[in-house]
Amino acid sequence: MSTSSSTSTTSATTSFTSGSINVSGLGNGTDFNSLIDGLIEAESATKTSLETWKATWEAKVEGFQYLNTKLLSLQTTLEGMDTVNEFLTKAVTTSDSTALSASADSDAVVASHSVVVAQLAQNDILTTSNGVASLTTTVTTGDASFTFTYAGQSYTVSNIGTGVTLTGLVNFINKNAICDDKIRATTIYDGTSYHLQIYGLDQGDGNQVEITSTTNLSFSASDFVNTQQAQSAKIKVDGYPLGSNSWISRDSNTVDDVIPGLTLTLKQADASKTISIGVTTDTDAIKENIETFVSAVNEVRTLIQELTKVSNASSTSVTGSLLTGNYGVEMIASRLKDVITDLGLGFNLYSSSGTGDLYSALSQIGITTDADESSSTYGMLVIDDDTLEEALSTAPDAVAELFAADYDGETDSQDFSYLSRINGTTKAGSYSVKIITSSAGISEAYINGQKAGVDGWKVTGLTGDAAGLVLQLDNHGSNQTYNGTVNLKLGKAGELVETLDELTSSTDGPLAILEDNYGDIMSSIDDKIDRETQRLATMKSRLQAQYARLDSLLNTLTNEQTQLTSTIAQLDSSS
Repeated sequence: MSTSSSTSTTSATTSFTSGSINVSGLGNGTDFNSLIDGLIEAESATKTSLETWKATWEAKVEGFQYLNTKLLSLQTTLEGMDTVNEFLTKAVTTSDSTALSASADSDAVVASHSVVVAQLAQNDILTTSNGVASLTTTVTTGDASFTFTYAGQSYTVSNIGTGVTLTGLVNFINKNAICDDKIRATTIYDGTSYHLQIYGLDQGDGNQVEITSTTNLSFSASDFVNTQQAQSAKIKVDGYPLGSNSWISRDSNTVDDVIPGLTLTLKQADASKTISIGVTTDTDAIKENIETFVSAVNEVRTLIQELTKVSNASSTSVTGSLLTGNYGVEMIASRLKDVITDLGLGFNLYSSSGTGDLYSALSQIGITTDADESSSTYGMLVIDDDTLEEALSTAPDAVAELFAADYDGETDSQDFSYLSRINGTTKAGSYSVKIITSSAGISEAYINGQKAGVDGWKVTGLTGDAAGLVLQLDNHGSNQTYNGTVNLKLGKAGELVETLDELTSSTDGPLAILEDNYGDIMSSIDDKIDRETQRLATMKSRLQAQYARLDSLLNTLTNEQTQLTSTIAQLDSSS
């Protein structure tokens, strides 16, 4: 029997490298990569749980950020209506708008007025009697200058230069610092020649312009002719002043200091014409502002409801929303609700004796919170139109004040009055006042029971919310004690603006603090995720190494099996 020494070897396919083992399969066809991935996936439950947990916190932070954006939007809306002048619209009509127009602010009293415009205000204009053929004609024959008087004062413009054209002279005058805010130059073309014009910038009798001398100019002082005389506007208001030749005089055709709250724009003069002016309160505009206020507040309330609502998942369980039970959001909702429902800061309930404020709470003008849980507007502000209409027809100014009083100060005493406050320091509210005098003046003063500063007849709050509040004693009686109250009113729009400013603060607002705290929590979760990621990577590496060794062993065994099988086969064939 002969034995062949040749053997047939079949190798199993494997793939693994030192330091970066990749197990792609074994000689027996087993896919260990899938097996390892399955083991790692089973071990990743903790990491997955951490990632899900982090995503929950991230969603909460996104909710905070979205709520903060809506709060800032509400604040911006309210800042457009937090003064009475913005909130209270007065409408003005005139019997002849081509001769006179008028506008009113919140101080204007609802009334009728009559105005006679006898003369319009105008500025002084000088025009040269002799002209030149072209704008490029040279008008200086040497180093030129001129002297002019304006409003009684004399000025000299020098160093104009040689060979300057008419256009160049106009530019030189208009860019000269001496002429600034006094005169301007231009040209006028009469069809054959160009003339230099100098006009005073201010209207009014006292603002005449005169060229007193010229040097090396093509125009002498006598060439400047007064073609328009400076003059003041002349008007009568409500028949005043008396007398046919007596007038109210102003150096402008815009007159805003004759009738309180009204600005008159004079357009045409006719001493024989009486123009009627009517001032009314635009209650439709006020109502529109109120509706904007309510809508903006409700937008935030709706979002808070969505973020915190609880739903019945079944008869035995309930499901919370993203921020259900979050103390920061609940605090914001509570703060905003308190502003809406409480009396206005510095406002007092109206009494039958006529003291206090006619409207001191939003509920008095028909704005309340819908408490009907079955209603589609549950939890929202709603307007009772009948109550609001009645309030607007009764006292529109009082309605506007409730929304938009801007630290308006008043006292209930005829002995002392409100003077001023320190913006950002003095708080709105009602303050009790006690002032004691002696023969030398004020000896002691107290605001809300706290000793106040005294300076002459002035009293200043030194501590607490009253810090910076300044009052003036008007009754200078000696050895007297004066008691009373000062009310510093802040309307609901302004109160909400200040509250929102606190709530949205990027440093100490509740949402900023919560976002910062949640950021710390997410950083801690990230650390845990990193540790899990590293553990899983180490585990995978270890498994790959283990199965690579197994793969090598099985490959060796497979080869040996193949050799043995081949040898046995050869032995059988040779027997």
